[in-house]
Amino acid sequence: MTTTPIRVGIIGADTRASWAGASHVPALAAQPRFALAAVATRHEDSARRAAETFGAARWFADPYALVRDPGIDLVTVAVKVPAHRELVLAALAAGKAVYSESPLGTTVDQAVEMAAAAGSLPTAIGLQGRHNPAVRRAAELVAGGRIGRVLSARVTATTFGNGPESVSAYAYFDEAASGAGFLPIAVGHVLDVVEAVLGDITEVDARTALLWPEVTLTDTGTTVVREVPDHLDAVAGTASGAPVGIQVLAGVPVPDARFRFEIRGSDGWLTLTGDHPAGVQVGDLTLASSAEFTAPDAPVATGTGPTAADIWTGASINVGEVYAALARDITDGTRHTPGFGHAVHNSRLVARVELAARTGVRQ
Repeated sequence: MTTTPIRVGIIGADTRASWAGASHVPALAAQPRFALAAVATRHEDSARRAAETFGAARWFADPYALVRDPGIDLVTVAVKVPAHRELVLAALAAGKAVYSESPLGTTVDQAVEMAAAAGSLPTAIGLQGRHNPAVRRAAELVAGGRIGRVLSARVTATTFGNGPESVSAYAYFDEAASGAGFLPIAVGHVLDVVEAVLGDITEVDARTALLWPEVTLTDTGTTVVREVPDHLDAVAGTASGAPVGIQVLAGVPVPDARFRFEIRGSDGWLTLTGDHPAGVQVGDLTLASSAEFTAPDAPVATGTGPTAADIWTGASINVGEVYAALARDITDGTRHTPGFGHAVHNSRLVARVELAARTGVRQ
């Protein structure tokens, strides 16, 4: 074990409303086990500005220079999904621990390739919803039989994204080749929370819809074609034996945002609820149950970064929990944090949902 701070380099830490600035930076700042050693963006001026704003010791306009820097222990990849593969493989080849945003790759094959390349190196995948303290406590209640035999469950989840309007910076979410559409991101995060509480999804019957085939980019006034679904209804079987109905709604106005996960057992019930407009993976959750339980642990990080807009309030909460788990793995030599192997599992699950929706055959 070591008490030396883990030196982190973030690729994609732009100051202009970046996810890294809203979540990763404050998540690291809340934990003395980490030091933000460097940031990298694609341009010198934005990289320098990010270092100054976020308090990083160094900056790079070449992300591969950050990867090669011997003063970096952990590389965080927080850029668009199509750029993940080359950056992640480079960081792994350099012997660095890696935290990548989800999905890990644009395809299942890419995720498999990166998981194989990771070997025994510490990794973490940005499926941070399962790390929320309330989710962890709910999983304990179910596993401990506190609500009896699990009979059924129901999930309703929303996101403000993937609706009739967007901005040009987010247009790639609607491109099929990007691997970053509604299913891999919005649905992938919801399914992962379901599995965290009820165990692996063993079978799934799904239907998707494309409600807004044309999307207006409000910053340019142009219209683009959406190539991916923006709505999901599914029924899944789980390792707990309970069927779960899942609905994920896109384009939901901020005041109407909600996440509700209801579980009915033979001896009681529990619910997980939240209202973050960006989805279950971003904000905090509240646990309620008919069974008595110890309150969930306080999150290690509760704030947002210096560049975060109101829409990202609380974005560091679950990301902070991922970093806390990864720090334990790095310092203790363990491998308990869901990493790239888990990323492969999630990518395959999303692919099964997509196949079920396309073929009408339960997967």
